Amino acid sequence: MASSVLRVAIVLLSVAVFFGVAAGGKPLVVSHDGRSLLLDGRRRIIISGSIHYPRSTPEMWPGLFQKAKEGGLDAIETYIFWNAHEPERRQYNFEGRLDFIKFVKAVQQAGLYAIIRIGPYVCAEWNYGGLPVWLHNIPGLQMRTNNAAFEYEMATFTRKIVYMIKEAGLLASQGGPIILLQIENEYGNVISPYGNAGKAYLNWAAKLALSMNVSVPWIMCQESDAPPPMINTCNGFYCDQFEPNSSTSPKMWTENWTGWFKNYGGTHPHRPVEDIAYAVARFFQTGGTLQNYYMYHGGTNFDRSAGGPFITTSYDYDAPLDEYGYARQPKWGHLKDLHSSLKVMEKALTYGTRQNITLGDQLVASIYKTEDGTSGCFLSNTNDSVDATVTFNGIKYFLPAWSVSILPDCKNAVFNSAKVNVPTSLISIKEDAGGHALGNWQWHKELVFYNLKAADVFPAQKLLEQISTTVDHSDYLWYSTGVHVSEEDPFWNNGQVVLRVNTSGHALHIFVNHMHVGFGYGRGTFVVEQPVELKPGKNYITLLSVTVGLQNYGAFFDLAPAGISSGPVELVGQNNATKDLSSKLWMYKTGLKGLEDLSNSPETFRWKTKGLPRNSSLTWYKAEFEAPEGEEAVVVDLGSMGKGYAWVNGKNIGRYWPLYTAPKNECSTPCDYKGGYGPSKCTTGCDEPTQRW
Repeated sequence: MASSVLRVAIVLLSVAVFFGVAAGGKPLVVSHDGRSLLLDGRRRIIISGSIHYPRSTPEMWPGLFQKAKEGGLDAIETYIFWNAHEPERRQYNFEGRLDFIKFVKAVQQAGLYAIIRIGPYVCAEWNYGGLPVWLHNIPGLQMRTNNAAFEYEMATFTRKIVYMIKEAGLLASQGGPIILLQIENEYGNVISPYGNAGKAYLNWAAKLALSMNVSVPWIMCQESDAPPPMINTCNGFYCDQFEPNSSTSPKMWTENWTGWFKNYGGTHPHRPVEDIAYAVARFFQTGGTLQNYYMYHGGTNFDRSAGGPFITTSYDYDAPLDEYGYARQPKWGHLKDLHSSLKVMEKALTYGTRQNITLGDQLVASIYKTEDGTSGCFLSNTNDSVDATVTFNGIKYFLPAWSVSILPDCKNAVFNSAKVNVPTSLISIKEDAGGHALGNWQWHKELVFYNLKAADVFPAQKLLEQISTTVDHSDYLWYSTGVHVSEEDPFWNNGQVVLRVNTSGHALHIFVNHMHVGFGYGRGTFVVEQPVELKPGKNYITLLSVTVGLQNYGAFFDLAPAGISSGPVELVGQNNATKDLSSKLWMYKTGLKGLEDLSNSPETFRWKTKGLPRNSSLTWYKAEFEAPEGEEAVVVDLGSMGKGYAWVNGKNIGRYWPLYTAPKNECSTPCDYKGGYGPSKCTTGCDEPTQRW
């Protein structure tokens, strides 16, 4: 639904295609010591990258994995998304983009290992953090704490996933690619408010994991209190200072953030590849042996999967592979060069002893050397502004500020994190030149009256909280009530009053007597004040509350309300006289009738062909076009639209909101890679739509 016209554009970029060798399917013993993972008893360094199966399509998976392997990755990491797989209690979906078994098999066919983060809470900027909203309405259930009802549901789903993995033979011990599994996710960031119940839940989760006998190690990320034999791991922009909580656990980095996600109304974050390479080199310099890029390919938040609120449909993340699967240069190529230099030193890094030598202020040489003389060296300059020339083993080396040089033979520097030798390439988005324009436009108005006369309308003598009411079956919840007014009312003011709505959002359409009169949006709890005109007698006040992704992070995030949960809803007139409507009889309906009709009986949907409206709220638009030729990605330019959803061939490709633009003066270009990175450091896109394509 939108207010203007769609244009189709095509992304054009030449891409080389590489073919990997399929894994052989030989059973593999995965264990670990305090240094690294051991695969069949051999210590290994593992370089991994996150690619989430629901954020791409099955047709994309082989190409993404080929590029990952060519880029020097050993493994692919993914979450398992509980609410996508179990949208209704005990009703499962593992089809299409949700076929994680097919996804993992494709990982193996590309000759890569797999790291599966079951969670099943995932955060991931995913709607409700991956937890099914139906949990919210189970009596007595409290999420992510020592609560029997929640633990029962979590255990049921987790065991189902592990059973499916075993049944498909995907564990390394079965000849499959899975070398690690994760239980829970970043619980250490939020455990304190849960108190002793949180600690009990953490221990329960560890016991649940161990009870499933998977024969590969389990990890808990961002959890310094992870009970053994869980391996606690690090997430962040930098993990060189991280140390595991057990001498028997290797130093592992499960999320190296290659960029950042976008929020509607925000700028475009970019993390310089020089800084990423610096962080990775420092991690291996200080004893790390497994590192994962979050994300290696971010992809797309299709349908209503984006979390937030206000997280965009695009989950590009400024990753080495962009949203469409193309290599982002120089990021992809520079990291490939980094991986090559590290792999040469694998034996030294996993079996050698480390000696650190101070070469000057914030200048360190790290020497790894094995008993048989195999060696590898790092030279680092952690000063964020001053370049340096150092002498090491009688040879002079130039070290730019905030950089690391890698010397596999401790003589020749084959890589420096700040020296990028890969040319920059930019994706060119051009309008299709093949004459495949959108045509035969049709439209349909979503009428308030028809929604409020639907069979599933129900009453309540109060304002209802939106999440528990809709159970996330829709972004939309209608609130409607009637109010009698007369000229004797203290607030009358000739019918010119203000409708004041206190809401937890995330957006709100206002109708008076079935006519659209206003729109507002905000973060957290906010107030919408809309001047309206009432008539003597009965008036109808209708409010359409809209969520834009449910909160996905924080302690007790599941308790954050949405919609007009407590109000008040008031009419404010002359002399600030008010009439509170909050406790009146309200009529409710979840969803849009137009969407229900399109889904259930599209042949009866009444499309119009004449008088195409523009700048019209709650209006459906439909057009047809011939698909452009070729294999390149096709995107839709939504820059002329307002706010809504887009469907292609019956599939919801996600939310759009190009009217919500980034601030004018918050961009930080040009960007200096030196010094600690944060999401606001290197941004572009000021005064532009946060997402246009």
